[in-house]
Amino acid sequence: MRVDDQPRGAVAIIANARGDLLLHLRDDVPHIAWPGHWSVLGGGCDPGESPHQAIVRELHEEAGLAVADLDELFEVPDVHGSGQLITVYSGTWEGEAAALALTEGTKLDWVAPDLLDILLIPPFIRTALHRYLADRP
Repeated sequence: MRVDDQPRGAVAIIANARGDLLLHLRDDVPHIAWPGHWSVLGGGCDPGESPHQAIVRELHEEAGLAVADLDELFEVPDVHGSGQLITVYSGTWEGEAAALALTEGTKLDWVAPDLLDILLIPPFIRTALHRYLADRP
C-alpha cells in the first residue's frame, strides 16, 4: 500500500490551563476500534477530507466542541486498531467536560497527566500523549 492510499484519521489532544487533558471514554462495544478505552477525540477522514477538516468535524460531531487554536503536531499509525495513519493536533479549551454534548462514547473528563499510566489507553494514543507531554515546557 502506498502512503497516499493509506486510510487517514485525526485526533486532538486538548489541554486546559491546569495542564489536564480532555479524554474520551469510548463505548464498550465490539464493532469499534479500541472499545472501552480512554482516548482523545477524533476519527477517520471522510473521502476527500483533509486531516484538519476531519478533526474540526469530529470535535463538533462528538462533543459540540470548537477549538480555535488547533496545531498540527505529528503523525502516528494506529497499527492494531483502525489501521489509519493518524494526524495528531493539539489545542486548548477551558470548560467543564461534563457540560459538552457527548454523542459518542460513555463520558468526557479532564485527566491529570500523572494519571495516564493507570488508564486503559490505545497504544498509539499513549505514544502520542507521551510525545506531546515530553515536548511541553
